[in-house]
Amino acid sequence: MQRRRDPVERADDESRDLYEVSTWEPRTAVDRLSYLIYAAINYGLHAIVLAVALGITLVILVQPAVLLLAEPWLGVFFALSVVPAALLAAFIWYTDVTSSEPLGLVVATFVLAILFATFAAVVNTAMQPYLEAIPLVGTVLFFVLIVGPIEESVKLLAVRIFAYRSDTFDAVIDGAVYGAIAGLGFAAFENALYITNHVLQSQTGLVTAATGIATVRALVGPGHVIFSAIAGYYLGLAKFNGEHAGPLVVKGLLIAALVHATYNSLAGFLPSLVATVSPVTFGVAQVSYVALFNVAIGAFLYRKLDRYRRTYRSVRDDVADTSRSELTEFEPPQR
Repeated sequence: MQRRRDPVERADDESRDLYEVSTWEPRTAVDRLSYLIYAAINYGLHAIVLAVALGITLVILVQPAVLLLAEPWLGVFFALSVVPAALLAAFIWYTDVTSSEPLGLVVATFVLAILFATFAAVVNTAMQPYLEAIPLVGTVLFFVLIVGPIEESVKLLAVRIFAYRSDTFDAVIDGAVYGAIAGLGFAAFENALYITNHVLQSQTGLVTAATGIATVRALVGPGHVIFSAIAGYYLGLAKFNGEHAGPLVVKGLLIAALVHATYNSLAGFLPSLVATVSPVTFGVAQVSYVALFNVAIGAFLYRKLDRYRRTYRSVRDDVADTSRSELTEFEPPQR
């Protein structure tokens, strides 16, 4: 986005010193001190947010860690529960035709998503009793007003706070890639909590309980990847359309949050309804619902990624054709 200029600067022929008239750069000791104070506040706030997130994460993950120490084999179920989500995130990464993203940024986004997922866990836990107490519509309101917006916001924050600022975030599609990684991190955190709670509360054997809940969480995980990849794609658009950045970020979050809330709301009754009115068992109805919903929303995301990919290749081909057409018999083609 081109820097806006004051009328004085626009009219000047660059022969005048416009420092603190219409332009500014750090020159004096006060200028440099101001820069240092701003940087300290800016990075200090980030450090405080990360420290709080880390503290909450450690507290929340104490129970899964204790269970894992007592039953190390549960780590296999933790890992297996995120395999489908990891494969989907890898596919979205593969669709990036521009350049591969640095492993360091990918790992950092994954870790940040885990840390920030704790904020969603705290808010969800605090607000759930109040909204679900509302007759008939309480649960839906909880999903629409709290779960969808909060969870999609913290996943997008995991991208915005670090990867988004990197020079390697140099294409719109990078937003979808990092959004998918954030969704994967969130799913890993959420799966660990669900598996731990279910195993501890289950009356069946540990293996049976872990197998059942890990299977369910494996089906749910890809949804987190898809939802946050959609929001991330619009974050990528925002980076390269600065004049519309705010509305674009909001649009991405609105779509992701609404889809997320719709998924949760329907999951609460639709599989049970299908199992009641048809010979299909609840388990089959639940698996079918999750699969069909993810395929439908995944198709929406895929169309966006595919359109970007085809357009990118078309533009590259046009540039190559133009370069070849400008050669003459005196200009041999470049190898």
